[in-house]
Amino acid sequence: VEVDLEVEVDVLVVGVVLTLLVLVVLVLVDVVLLEVDVVLVVVDVLVEMIQVVLVVVVVVQRMVYFHEKKFVQLWGLDSNVFQG
Repeated sequence: VEVDLEVEVDVLVVGVVLTLLVLVVLVLVDVVLLEVDVVLVVVDVLVEMIQVVLVVVVVVQRMVYFHEKKFVQLWGLDSNVFQG
């Protein structure tokens, strides 16, 4: 069986080009996945910060309510006073 050298070279070139294309696609997929990971980390950090802010708001609200209640009791400003 006689094989033309030009055909062999063409097949080799096509194989190399396809291999390079596959490698480029794999690198691009890795880069995209890395960017997605970075975005997910940023989102996770933002969620954690929001949770901390919410906890602080709840704690401050409870403290204000407690002290307001004590102030009302101390000065006799209960709602019973205003009921006539």
